Amino acid sequence: MSELLESKQKISKPKWLRVKLPTGENYKHVRDIVSEHKLNTICESGNCPNMGECWGAGTATFMILGNICTRSCGFCNVLTGKPLGADPFEPLRVAKSVKLMKVKHCVITSVDRDDLKDGGSDIWAQTVNKVRELSPTTTLETLVPDFAGNWENLQRVIDVAPEIVSHNLETVRRLTKEVRIQAKYDRSLEVLYRLKKGGMRTKSGVMLGLGETDKEIIETMEDLRSVEVDVLTLGQYLQPTKKHLPVYEFVKPERFQKYKEIGLEMGFRFVESGPLVRSSYHAEKHLF
Repeated sequence: MSELLESKQKISKPKWLRVKLPTGENYKHVRDIVSEHKLNTICESGNCPNMGECWGAGTATFMILGNICTRSCGFCNVLTGKPLGADPFEPLRVAKSVKLMKVKHCVITSVDRDDLKDGGSDIWAQTVNKVRELSPTTTLETLVPDFAGNWENLQRVIDVAPEIVSHNLETVRRLTKEVRIQAKYDRSLEVLYRLKKGGMRTKSGVMLGLGETDKEIIETMEDLRSVEVDVLTLGQYLQPTKKHLPVYEFVKPERFQKYKEIGLEMGFRFVESGPLVRSSYHAEKHLF
């Protein structure tokens, strides 16, 4: 952990970050489907603050390839360890659930599977194809890992052509090594570059409040535009547990608004920017 992050004292969460506990019949319906079909969602694994809102609206972000990640990022609440083998029946389970939930725009993400030769890309492709088979009118957004720079594996996702493909940069260049321990800033930019050259609509997300400067945030946005990313999400980092990186700063809503204005001026098609914004927040709005 950097001296910058180590030196910051614990700070109180401001009022604008308080969210209501999830309730309601729609929320219960989605929760029951997720439980019955033994699905993993980043909503739960990532302690997403918007879970009540999204599940209440009948939507969820499905997480495939299990719930154990081979990486140990300093910000993420997903379990780290040795995963089980890939489940060949998972694509069908996800597709059946999408149909049951009558999802119009389906968001799918995954853990990193550096233990698999194909990085999980075959399950990725099968899941997209199976959702389309059972729900042909449903549009898809895939939030993919970097596949450890194996471009053949990334190509499998490009070949099934989801409507939007997202890969999160997560933080500024200077903080990447401690925030995304096994990832590389430039490799993530190349993922986004290759997706764009493959004809994909691309999207990326960045967390604020980890000690980055205003200048670094702007430079990161410029880097994303240099590889023609279409959609940008900016949100507040929230510490999942005491074992994770501490929050350095709670960024005020007016600063998020400023970054949104700058991003739109840079040429992003959409910029979702606010304390509670996460990469799949209002994802259905990003189709164009």
